Amino acid sequence: MEIRTSRPEDLPRIEKLVVSRMDPSDGVDARLLMTDPDAGCDWVGVADDDGRIVSTLTLMDETVTLAGLDIPAGQIEQVATDTEYEGRGLVRGLMDWANDRSAERGHLLQFVMGVPYFYRQFGYVYSIPIKQTRPLVRKPEAVAGHTIRRATEADIPVLNRLQDEAQQGADLRVGHGTPCWRWLIDRTGSITWIVDRDGTPVATGRSTPEEEGDVVLGEIAGIDDDAVKALVALVHPAEAGERHPALEEHLGARKADLDQYMVRIPSIPRLLEHLKPVFAQRLRGHDPVEVVLGFYRTHVRFHWDGEEIGPYEWGGTLLGPGSQGGAGIAPDLLAPLLFGPHGMDGLRRRFSDVYPGPKEELMTRLFPPVTSDLLTFYLP
Repeated sequence: MEIRTSRPEDLPRIEKLVVSRMDPSDGVDARLLMTDPDAGCDWVGVADDDGRIVSTLTLMDETVTLAGLDIPAGQIEQVATDTEYEGRGLVRGLMDWANDRSAERGHLLQFVMGVPYFYRQFGYVYSIPIKQTRPLVRKPEAVAGHTIRRATEADIPVLNRLQDEAQQGADLRVGHGTPCWRWLIDRTGSITWIVDRDGTPVATGRSTPEEEGDVVLGEIAGIDDDAVKALVALVHPAEAGERHPALEEHLGARKADLDQYMVRIPSIPRLLEHLKPVFAQRLRGHDPVEVVLGFYRTHVRFHWDGEEIGPYEWGGTLLGPGSQGGAGIAPDLLAPLLFGPHGMDGLRRRFSDVYPGPKEELMTRLFPPVTSDLLTFYLP
């Protein structure tokens, strides 16, 4: 069994495998990505059993933006294994392949949404809430002058602008890059819409196709309430995302279930070094102070002089960081601490091995709750 990067001649067999385990539209997606000059075969790993493709995984390049700072990241998608080969550790081997490729590309974190529990086996931690879709209980009225159409590649600048404006209020964000917009416009598994008002684009969203059953509308963005309500009225979904406040009165109750993106941090030192500008921004106005962050088997110290963060000093095991004025952070909970909605104050109430130590105000300032808005290739 060979775990390797895919080749152009593998495409028909990869398509056949993902269609057999997922949906015909997933075969279209595999072809779009593998034949695109901005992605290609390098994005896809396979398990090859003497010429038979029996498992596959796609690692997509993404950019996660936290407090204005771009973080290179990878997203795992299109994981599929032939039923005859399940339980043989092939996905584990492909995850190792993805980790190696991710490191080569300079990714500082990886994220995935998918099968409950499964990816926890590979170092992923539930971290970032996925925006819910809720039942549309009262259809909004479309104001006259609005029409709807499918987006084309010529609309990509408009799509970028509308989504960028919709994400302005989020501390943590992931948008679609231009290549991804091309794939989304051309794929069959979802429809990207544009609403025009008197010939000018004013709203966008993405929906599941009608042939799949009840239509779900997500990634809703518009220049004003009328534009957003027109989008929903003209698509007429059974469920809609709760992204825009103008829709609140039209949506049913939130579900009790909690869906979250899972995050893996390959190297804590590399990520924290990259996040220095974010930490400096959060500490602005705080008096000079020595900061100690203990991850139990490792720890880091740095000095804040009131303007800049000094060099990181990494050390070994520190079982009681609180006794040295530091915070205790279980390493597998760093992702929800950095990117999740609870912050230091919220996580300390959920986990005994995350605590601010004696410098409580400092640590809650350094690790605040984070709001998020992630656009991913597949609609949640």
